[in-house]
Amino acid sequence: MMKAMRLHTISDMNVNEEPLLLEELPIPIPKNDEVLLKISFCGVCHTELDEIEGRTSPPLLPVIPGHQVVGRIVEMGTSAKRHNINDRVGVAWIWSSCGKCRYCLSGNENLCAEFTATGRDVNGGYAEYMVVKETFVHPIPLIFTDEEAAPLLCAGAIGYRSVRLAGLDLFASSPPAGGRDAGIGQLQTLGLTGFGASAHLVLKMVRHRFPHLKIFVFARNEPERSFARELGAEWAGDTMETPPEKLDAIIDTTPVWKSMVEALIHLKPGGRLVINAIRKENKDKEYLLKLDYPSHLWMEKEIKSVANVALRDVREFLALAAAIPFRPEIQLYPLEQANKALTELKQQKIRGAKVLKIG
Repeated sequence: MMKAMRLHTISDMNVNEEPLLLEELPIPIPKNDEVLLKISFCGVCHTELDEIEGRTSPPLLPVIPGHQVVGRIVEMGTSAKRHNINDRVGVAWIWSSCGKCRYCLSGNENLCAEFTATGRDVNGGYAEYMVVKETFVHPIPLIFTDEEAAPLLCAGAIGYRSVRLAGLDLFASSPPAGGRDAGIGQLQTLGLTGFGASAHLVLKMVRHRFPHLKIFVFARNEPERSFARELGAEWAGDTMETPPEKLDAIIDTTPVWKSMVEALIHLKPGGRLVINAIRKENKDKEYLLKLDYPSHLWMEKEIKSVANVALRDVREFLALAAAIPFRPEIQLYPLEQANKALTELKQQKIRGAKVLKIG
């Protein structure tokens, strides 16, 4: 038997601060091309709030959330051959895809119609054990501890994809000098709205790769703004403040609409807003009525969403993080305090990434 924190019903965490129940469940058995992981750590992500509160509802309940999983392979299915017993691996938001469609064949499994999400469509990492298809596990670089690796698997990987969609090649020797698909020209300034797990990793990776690129952070509370300055932000202010200059691209990592609308004002002509969120909350959706075409959208500004992560994003980001190397700021909680970690996330009590200690 194993311990797990399981979601049984959709609920509003403003009303119910303990939506997950601690339970004893049978240890799952890997089938065919699956492997069984004994989990040591699992990151806590805002997407879990979207699952719990019904913005991206699990298709079947109950379900075990969690998609930033680090553990070791302890059993393999009959046809699993890619890994070995005791390999240390990670699991990200992508649990599987069809492998045959044009998206999968082009390295964009995140867009596959059969995309399966870890911890939403299948049981995830808020447990002592889980099964996953062997193709979708990722070897963890030796330089990272298990707890350091956990947030890299989603907050880091989705941040990496966001940076790529913003037009910055983190494997290049310098920022792109023209020719970007959006025609934005040279990327000299980058904005981040919100400063949680993903955004702080974005700032770290971009700052290290391109120290002369200016990064501007919009965050609603002073501790987050102070943290951003500690990590090298050129400027940090409130969502409603005006930065010292217009920006080439902005990555929005918040769950609200206000930050997205305000970010559009701060883009240069031809600038791009990248929305790094699985879902937006409805509580301030009326803020969209403030959209003004001349000031928010005109001058060939773009809005691009980030949908999930592909295998490439996870693997390239882990290699980049190990090469730099850099480590995330983390806050640890025992598995039994998963509800507490989620409540603090809901209340915007954030510094870096929250991680559950399981093994």
